[in-house]
Amino acid sequence: MRFGVLGPLDVRTGDGAPVRVADRKVRALLADLLAHAGRAVASGRLIDDLWGDDLPANPSATLQARVSQLRRALDDAEPGARALVEKSPPGYRLNARPGDAARFEELVAEARTSEGPATRAALLTDALSLWRGPAYADFADAPFTAPEIARLDELRLAAVEARAEARLELGDHEALAAELRGVVGEHPLRERLRASYMRALYGAGRPAEALTTYEDLRRRLGEDLGADPGPALSDLHLAILRRTLPASGNLPADVTPLVGRDAAADEVAGALAAARMVTLTGPGGVGKTRLAVAVARRVRERHPDGVWLVALDEGLKAGASADEVASFVAGVLGLRDDAGIAGGPAARLGEALRGKRMLLVLDNCEHVVEPVARLAAGLLRAAAEPRVLATSREPIGISGERLWSVPPLDVRDAAALFADRAGLAPGAAAETGQQAAIADICARLDGIPLALELAATRVRALGVEGLAARLDDRFGLLSSGARDAPARQRTLRALIDWSWEPLSEPERAVLRRLAAHPGGCTLDAAGEVCGAGVGVLASLVDRSLVVTGDGPRYRLLESIAAYGVERLREAGEYEAVRRAHAGYYTALAERADLCGPGQREALRTLRAESGNLRTALETAVEDGAADLALRLVNAMGWAWFRWGRPGEARRAFGRALAVPGGDPALTAVATTWHTGFAMLDGDGHDRDERCRQALAAYDEKDPWAEWFLGFVRGGFGDLDAIEELTARALEGFRADGDTWGEAAALATRAAQALSAGDLPGAGRDGERAMELFRTAGDRWGRLQATETLGVLAEVTGDYARAARLHESGLRDAEELGLWTEASGALSRLGRVALLTGDLDRADDLHERARRLAVRESHRRMENFADIGLALAARRRGRLDEAETILRRWLDWVRDIDGAPGMAFLLAELGFVAELRADADQALGLHAEGLAAARATGNPRAIALALEGTAGALSLAGRHDEAAAALDAASAARDAAGAPLPAAERGDVDRIEARLRRGRRR
Repeated sequence: MRFGVLGPLDVRTGDGAPVRVADRKVRALLADLLAHAGRAVASGRLIDDLWGDDLPANPSATLQARVSQLRRALDDAEPGARALVEKSPPGYRLNARPGDAARFEELVAEARTSEGPATRAALLTDALSLWRGPAYADFADAPFTAPEIARLDELRLAAVEARAEARLELGDHEALAAELRGVVGEHPLRERLRASYMRALYGAGRPAEALTTYEDLRRRLGEDLGADPGPALSDLHLAILRRTLPASGNLPADVTPLVGRDAAADEVAGALAAARMVTLTGPGGVGKTRLAVAVARRVRERHPDGVWLVALDEGLKAGASADEVASFVAGVLGLRDDAGIAGGPAARLGEALRGKRMLLVLDNCEHVVEPVARLAAGLLRAAAEPRVLATSREPIGISGERLWSVPPLDVRDAAALFADRAGLAPGAAAETGQQAAIADICARLDGIPLALELAATRVRALGVEGLAARLDDRFGLLSSGARDAPARQRTLRALIDWSWEPLSEPERAVLRRLAAHPGGCTLDAAGEVCGAGVGVLASLVDRSLVVTGDGPRYRLLESIAAYGVERLREAGEYEAVRRAHAGYYTALAERADLCGPGQREALRTLRAESGNLRTALETAVEDGAADLALRLVNAMGWAWFRWGRPGEARRAFGRALAVPGGDPALTAVATTWHTGFAMLDGDGHDRDERCRQALAAYDEKDPWAEWFLGFVRGGFGDLDAIEELTARALEGFRADGDTWGEAAALATRAAQALSAGDLPGAGRDGERAMELFRTAGDRWGRLQATETLGVLAEVTGDYARAARLHESGLRDAEELGLWTEASGALSRLGRVALLTGDLDRADDLHERARRLAVRESHRRMENFADIGLALAARRRGRLDEAETILRRWLDWVRDIDGAPGMAFLLAELGFVAELRADADQALGLHAEGLAAARATGNPRAIALALEGTAGALSLAGRHDEAAAALDAASAARDAAGAPLPAAERGDVDRIEARLRRGRRR
């Protein structure tokens, strides 16, 4: 049972449930016993306390009744608790103490013996948080609680005073002064409290108010008591008058919460423990000052002589000297500049700080970085104890300086900051479906806290979605910030202007030209397009205007890029830089080695430059530069093809071909790519005619065009067209001595042979293609041959070889960054796991493949992975799950995958129906599947459909027909040279067992 008295009387069970003690006299009895803290209280005293002169007819009996009521109330809430109220001559006692009061006293006692002001302040804060109101609030006028209330109130005030003194040591002046004002008003004659209030006001830079509050106390003491303030307070008053009182800092109080920087503050605090000077760098508005103040608060205990924030942008102009900076710093610290020390203000400041364990936070150094560098270097040499935490958009550049770059907020923290500053209630974005708009705002403003805060001010007028829709005009939109902010932080444009103004003309030229690169750029591109030398780029990186990444790559934050575009137009360079950019990236794509040993690096380079390549195409299209647009898309065709991005490629080729006046040879190649990508994207409409027209555009036969169109038609099961196109391509490649082309055609013919059931032909062509691709150094081509050979091993029951080949293909795909190919290899490995009976591994592989395909928006690979999950579900007996997956893909397979896909899908659905004992549905599905299988000409597909038909017939009792279907299936497999492996006999074994049972009957 728990009792609380620091506020209204509160009784709770051990698990926190409230206990109702309804009768007023019973509650008074309980309060009386609690006020005596476990000591016995005479019955006469209790009677007097409860009734005074208004005694009941039989006081002793009535007291006993009230005691019984109290015991019953406690026991009802927690059985056995009645024993707490003991008969103890000459009266009664409660064998318990008020828990909150006891804990309060324990924490206060612990604080007295604790080292460090932060620990003391924390303990005392915890102690004071236990108070819910005045002690014994509902019995405050009762005489029996008066002594205990007085004792507890004195302890509480002493704790308030002790906590104030601890916070003074921590330099928490501004917030403390605000808090103590009301407490001093309630207890105006407490000199210890008044002293803390005076120190807080002085430390907050308000000495006049500190002197005023002293005069108020002196007047009150004189009028009320005829006394004067004590010696300690008088000495404090004199020190304030003379400004000789040592203050411990001037850190401002937080007005808004700091979001997303806890880990950063810990890391910087650790860096400051190891280095005497740490500089926080980063772009304007990223939150360097807020982070520096947060760090300074965390390390106050290490700096007993004070933590001082020196806002250099508030009192110094660009071009200030080191002496001017030193005098400004000294003024903030409250130091006189007439110490009589030779050497000027900087030397005098260094001498004044000698031996001081102090932290200087030099904020916004970028506009006076040279004098700050000289001053900081001198201070660190002159005195070993002081430490410096600086904030600047560029390094200070002195020995011993440790740099710490402040990053933008991550997605989650940026959204939390925006929602807080916009006044959105927690969870409101989720309830109203605004998360996507908030995420877009945060991404487009680069997670820069100040930009997010400026944007948040527009939510009331525009709403979240309206704000997101208007961010293209960010400089007009974000043009009104907090009135109490510095002028350079009130608008987004002013924020960037602050960084632009100090730049030299070469730096300005490079910065604005870099804005033409939406995806960032390499050093080579910066030199070619922007005329940037290493020195200029390094300077812009140092100034936090350019962000570096792996490579290295150089990029601009989106807001700086938008600013750069405006400056580019002002300079009259916009069109020229755009054209130079488009030309550079077209040439880059044309140089990429996408079919040879440099394939991996070329794919990585083009992927990194995808944003620039898209912008280059837009420029060429908008300028009507048809040949440039065609050259670019033709060069990119192989990359889009290998990445499995037919939709993106189709749109890009469509835009380039729409520009009139293109060279016929370039147009023919682009038309072939466009036709093929349309089919890969699922558009099989009039494919015969479209392929014919594409090939007719060439002056003479082109084996690459024939091979590519044959390859993409494989997805539609157009066996005759594939065979003809591939044969013509192979002949043409061999005639031209094109080894790579020969390998590609052989790999396609191997896959075609496998699909048609020609296993020996698939093996021969696949092995030869593998050999030729290996010689050419084309890992993508090797991957194509590997897949066919792996499936061939799977078909013939050599699962160990199949797994090795698919694992090799997966490694190639992952190293090349070909994620759709990687998805296919994972699904192939899933099929092998399925056949070897490891259903858990099969599910894991297929699910990984499915997620990868979804991420890449590749429907064919998603289908392949999903069907694998359906196969495992059927083998586990989860028929509803299997059917749901299979039927989800039925229309897509019918439209896109053609007869091979339909034959397999219908066979699986037929087996599901058979396992449910639905003979009619099974027969219908297998009949349709058999027709699709025969259209493929693949004996293995026909055999599977016949096996399914046998199952449906056996279920219908047509045993002879079922047996004949099984015999036909076996003959088809034997003819293909691929008898059914043991791992795939599950369905056939089940059907044969049913036939045996039927014949016995």
